[in-house]
Amino acid sequence: MNVLTRSDFEPVPREGLERGPSRPSLSYWQDAWIRLRKNKQALVSLGIVIALVLFTLLGPFLWREDPSAPSLSRISRGPSLVSDVPVLPELAPFQEEILPDVPPLPSADGASLGAPSKLEWLEPPTVQAVRMRWDAVPGAAGYLIYRSQDPPTGGYFGLPVGTIEAGNIVSFEDSFNLEDRKYYYSVVARNVSDSRQSITREVELSPGISLGDAQAIRPDAKPGEMVHFAVRPFGTDALGRDLLARLMAGGRVSLFIGFFAPLVALSIGVLIGGIAGFAGGKVDQWLMRITDFVLALPFLLFMILFKVMLGGGPGQSGISAMLIALIALSWTGVARLTRGQVLALRESEFVQASRLLGARPLYILLRHLLPNTLGVILVSFTFAIPGAIFTEAFLSFIGMGVEPPAASWGSMCNDGINTFLIHPHELIFPAVFISVAVLAFNLLGDGLRDALDPKMRSVE
Repeated sequence: MNVLTRSDFEPVPREGLERGPSRPSLSYWQDAWIRLRKNKQALVSLGIVIALVLFTLLGPFLWREDPSAPSLSRISRGPSLVSDVPVLPELAPFQEEILPDVPPLPSADGASLGAPSKLEWLEPPTVQAVRMRWDAVPGAAGYLIYRSQDPPTGGYFGLPVGTIEAGNIVSFEDSFNLEDRKYYYSVVARNVSDSRQSITREVELSPGISLGDAQAIRPDAKPGEMVHFAVRPFGTDALGRDLLARLMAGGRVSLFIGFFAPLVALSIGVLIGGIAGFAGGKVDQWLMRITDFVLALPFLLFMILFKVMLGGGPGQSGISAMLIALIALSWTGVARLTRGQVLALRESEFVQASRLLGARPLYILLRHLLPNTLGVILVSFTFAIPGAIFTEAFLSFIGMGVEPPAASWGSMCNDGINTFLIHPHELIFPAVFISVAVLAFNLLGDGLRDALDPKMRSVE
């Protein structure tokens, strides 16, 4: 029988031992960050997300325009860097030209009417008004005046801007929402039926501002002087409000809903799923049946019902109703996911060791089980954010989300769709921001899913 001595317990000298391959000592999160940095798409998406947050939070401190202040002199203007415009003199009241020797209501058929032989400007055209006159057409009982941004083709003359109900009136003033651009004016004679023969003339309007609007900006402004206009890199909307300022304000609403609603819903789902998975038995059965019931509810229908019941009055934004609806209906997926993770971990060795040491169930759940599911929960949260942003945008687009005067990217799209054919920038800019935000969060979620997967830990 061998007798153990003190020398048997002495440490073995390290010299001469063969050392196998080693890897740096990294924590779980350090290793995940290394893998995330190798994913270029995820890094770019992370940069875009940070840029969007800074754009909405810090942007108003740099771009000090009021997002709700209208400017009637700059309605639906496109992106512009022109900052100085001349002040135009006040126009005298427009007087219609009436021909005394022409009957106002002749009896000729409109199909036989010709086009006016001459169309001329009564005064130099400006963005304040375009005043015109034409030669009378024999047999005409009135005239139609059209305005177009493109040359008329195929019998289409553009937007009807005026109707003359008497054949002896041969003048017209157009002052509706004129911009500094090229227009084509067409005059068509009419009687029993409208004639398709017209006279068309082109006009190029230069930038300018009326004296009244100029004095609202600078009280001492005079005709002929230059007035400084604030630059509008994203243009203005149908009420003359600055689109860049409204994109910042709308982004705060959209991102707040996108972050806050999934965060609260995720907390509820993690708590319910963790308790169900750890407790098991009847507790698990009851909690999962409640989860299945909420999951089976028609999502869009109940979103609309929440909106009708909880908000929508005049002057109310509707944000609180949307948040409650999103939170009440969006926690089920996280609950089921957390329950599955806890079921897989609750019989692990570290959980059994904690029980043997006398740890209470609540301590085991909060200290051991839920932290080990944090990677999956974080990925789920990242994917829930673009879903909430898109849901808000969709509901606001159909008029069931954020209500005026509050702005969001979805409500801005709803406003812009009405003028898309004429002023597409009012729809394109908020739609681009929604698309970029949703795409960035989705790509970031893909990167986090790969980075937080324990099976892909670095072996360098």
